[in-house]
Amino acid sequence: MYEAVIAELNHLDGPDLLAPLVSDVFCGNIALVSSFGAESAVLLHIAASIDRSLPVITLDTGKLFSETIAYRAQLTALLGLTDLRVVRPQTDVLRALDVAGSLHRRDPDRCCQIRKVLPLENTLTGFKAWISGRKRYHGGLRADVPTLEETDGRLKVDPLARFTRQQIEAYLDRYNLPRHPLLEKGYLSIGCAPCTVACGSADNPRAGRWSGLSKMECGIHRSPIAARNSAASAA
Repeated sequence: MYEAVIAELNHLDGPDLLAPLVSDVFCGNIALVSSFGAESAVLLHIAASIDRSLPVITLDTGKLFSETIAYRAQLTALLGLTDLRVVRPQTDVLRALDVAGSLHRRDPDRCCQIRKVLPLENTLTGFKAWISGRKRYHGGLRADVPTLEETDGRLKVDPLARFTRQQIEAYLDRYNLPRHPLLEKGYLSIGCAPCTVACGSADNPRAGRWSGLSKMECGIHRSPIAARNSAASAA
């Protein structure tokens, strides 16, 4: 469905890739999904420079660090974002599957499904494209992230996929963007508080995510329909 767009724009990165998609190709039908994590300020700044009214979707799992919530408010105000959509898991689903709030301890995959994957899929309904901040230098399953790919009938855009860590740091410095407050405490990648520890390195910044487990991703970067079916089967 989106082969022509991919072929035309796949060689571009950063704002050069994002601008035509936001302002022209998918105007009114594209959203940015942000965790407001360690490097989120770069992509959010690029997007705000193009269109401050671009819908920005963020998942509040109910397990976030208080520092992340404060950072979200700080960046939203600083960048003048006018359409921030804070998405939370459905109350009835939590009551049915995680009433004690401890599901992450015994089944982290299912926890991510009900707190992240399913709420995001519901929110993306109606959008033809969405933007994420994955980068190849994060390694693991992200080592070969494409800048553009069709996933479950939508175009998925990763404008920073080919950026290096040095480029990210240079961008933050150039525009004097605030860092996430947990960086100075040793958190190089920041997710939910119970499943994130302070560690990581330049070669493996996501080492602190689900430390000690084989789990590497929350699931939102897989097919949403497959994840939804998996969650329904688990329930």
